[in-house]
Amino acid sequence: MSESLSNVVYLCIAATAFVMALWKALALLRDATPTLALTVSMQLGGALIYVIASPVGYRTLGEITGRPSFATLPVYVGILVCFAMGHLITLLWDPLLRQKPSGLRHSVIRWSGWYAGGAGLMIVFFALADLSGPADPLRFNTAFADDPMVLLFLAVFLATLTSGTLNTWRQCRTMRLDDPQIQHALRAFAFAMLCVFGYVVCSAPAIALAAVGNHSLDTVGVLGSTCGCIGTVILYYGLSGAAFDAWRRERRDYKALQPLWDLAVARVDQDLALSGGSVHDGRPTMNVSFRLHRRVIEILDGMRALRPWVSAAPMEAVRHLHEHPSRPDWAPLKEQDVPAAATAAALCDAVRRLHAERQEQGGRYTRPGPSGEPPVPLPGDDTPAAQERDRLLRVSGALSHPLVAEALKRTQNTGSATASHQGHGKQRSRDGRDNGRTRPRTRGLQCDEPW
Repeated sequence: MSESLSNVVYLCIAATAFVMALWKALALLRDATPTLALTVSMQLGGALIYVIASPVGYRTLGEITGRPSFATLPVYVGILVCFAMGHLITLLWDPLLRQKPSGLRHSVIRWSGWYAGGAGLMIVFFALADLSGPADPLRFNTAFADDPMVLLFLAVFLATLTSGTLNTWRQCRTMRLDDPQIQHALRAFAFAMLCVFGYVVCSAPAIALAAVGNHSLDTVGVLGSTCGCIGTVILYYGLSGAAFDAWRRERRDYKALQPLWDLAVARVDQDLALSGGSVHDGRPTMNVSFRLHRRVIEILDGMRALRPWVSAAPMEAVRHLHEHPSRPDWAPLKEQDVPAAATAAALCDAVRRLHAERQEQGGRYTRPGPSGEPPVPLPGDDTPAAQERDRLLRVSGALSHPLVAEALKRTQNTGSATASHQGHGKQRSRDGRDNGRTRPRTRGLQCDEPW
């Protein structure tokens, strides 16, 4: 890898690491945990290391200190520190170690001592080495391998790095977590360790030959830095890839819940929104998890506010149409989606009833008191809180299904015919007066109809 290409690659990795560190820092402010703190520190440290390790950064630091090869020390020690933090993160992730706090504490102390001891020896050997002369940022390992102190410095570095990467790889391979996304991240983490170990595989023979004056493998040693770059990119994906995938899913789900929010909140009572900005949140970028949770709560509040107007008729119509479809071109509903479609139809019908009552009251709206009759239950009322998000996503998706629209049409036609029959009966009463109140006939309801 040439110096110009190295500058581009190293600085791009540094910029990526810095951005990811800032993103993780926002999560750390909301939820301060040891693993998040280690992740942020690791990514910030990695960004600084790649800036210094780039040829332009390496030479600049050499000019500032007056020692052309001085940048090697903070880079190599920084690499050990970053991999130590990565190793500690995997220890903290391990569910078996978390079950035994004393064992976890001893493992953290033991490995921290191992990495600290290696870094201390490296500093001593580097200080005793004779590093006079020009420096090649990409060939330090082979250029100074004939110096005994540099050889010891590199031996400690490679031995500590080997132990850290292989043990972290083993730790990741043997760990079993319940969350499939984090398990996927662990596999990426393990693969990254093997790629970084490729740096040792390339560097060790090149250094060994250079120590006896043979520089035929110097280029292979330079190739090791490429393995390190690849491993670092995969490592950062392992640290943040699962979180990014979760952020993307939450952002998608937030958007998918918009039709149901419009129905159960915006068209029922704007005061149900926990924040005035809820109406304008199209597809948020920041605090997506918080806003998604807020949206779920608002929708559930809206569904509770609609309970007095919920009828069983549209739900029965959905089930009947599912068993006896009137249109062969309808996309068939899966059995587990029928309750969601029934809920969607019931909510649409309840909103229609609510708006009809508002029209009767001249647009005024007061929350109803107890009616004396038990509310009609909706499918999924007993859904655990952790599964409400998935349930509401299915309901929101069912709002646009033609089966729901047909069920609403049939329900409204039946209700209108009943109201008309009752109205004629009241006109034929003996005193000629209307002794009851009937709801006005309204247009056929579509779930996306603005009221």
